[in-house]
Amino acid sequence: MSVGHSMPAAGTGDRTIMAQRILLDGGQTGTRVRIVGPSSSSDHRAGPIRTDRPVVPQIARAASEVLAEAASTVGELAAGVSGLTPDATRPAELREAVAHLGIRTVALTHDSVSAYLAANRLALGAVTAVGTGVVTLGVGTAGTARVDGWGHLVGDAGSAYWIGRAGLEAALRSFDGRGPDTGLESAARDRFGPLPELYMVLQGDPDRVSRTAGFAREVDDAARAGDRVAIEINDRAATELAASVAAALRRSGHRPDDTARVSWMGEVLSHNERIRERFVGVLGTAVPGAIVEAPRGEPLDGVGLLLDLPSEHPLADQVHRA
Repeated sequence: MSVGHSMPAAGTGDRTIMAQRILLDGGQTGTRVRIVGPSSSSDHRAGPIRTDRPVVPQIARAASEVLAEAASTVGELAAGVSGLTPDATRPAELREAVAHLGIRTVALTHDSVSAYLAANRLALGAVTAVGTGVVTLGVGTAGTARVDGWGHLVGDAGSAYWIGRAGLEAALRSFDGRGPDTGLESAARDRFGPLPELYMVLQGDPDRVSRTAGFAREVDDAARAGDRVAIEINDRAATELAASVAAALRRSGHRPDDTARVSWMGEVLSHNERIRERFVGVLGTAVPGAIVEAPRGEPLDGVGLLLDLPSEHPLADQVHRA
């Protein structure tokens, strides 16, 4: 599916659109793609990037499918990918995989880097990218520091998955009589069916991560309605996110009173005002010099900066090119 306007064709009778770059923001629930031409661009969507499978072939396939749909050719590719490990970061392999598309240059990085550039541009500070998962990146005079991003099984504290799972646990505790009554019990029943079946429903669902993360919306709705259990879950999420940012700032060389620009990416902090306000308050106490401001762009804007990042910037060595 594409969004926006197609770029003009290269010449009369030429049905192939000559673009410049293809940008990919690969996430656990889907990949956003932008084809950039000399005077306009078009946005598209592709499937998720599964980090339990080889990443490079998935990026190449997404680029190939979108370019075929748009009837475009490009010379450069940049990608920011969720959960990209050092071993999976293989720009030369990616360039070879997309060479048949006419692509001669690629830039590949973890999506914490592209999210940082989207939110903060080149300013020093920290950015927390909070969607289904979460990863926080600090950039300072001592270099870069990535915090969390360890996946839903052992990390991602404060993410939509973390919130959704906490909400489901609270619902089951209420059902069992092990915890306080909460409206999350009925919300879980409405979304997943009878609660004695819930754990089997989730275990057998290949989309269980995104479905669990989706329950964060019910937690937010319950918190807005005054449910104390849901409010506490959101407050804990904000505290976790603030702790990650404080750690990222400290490890990247910021002192508590140093001015540091802090921003965010993702729906959790963009749309949940309570979490965002508590996040700002907790962080302000822990790091008085932190100035929390809205992001300067969206994730694909950050991906677009990867190919032009100044070599002296602390993030430059996090962008792998071929």
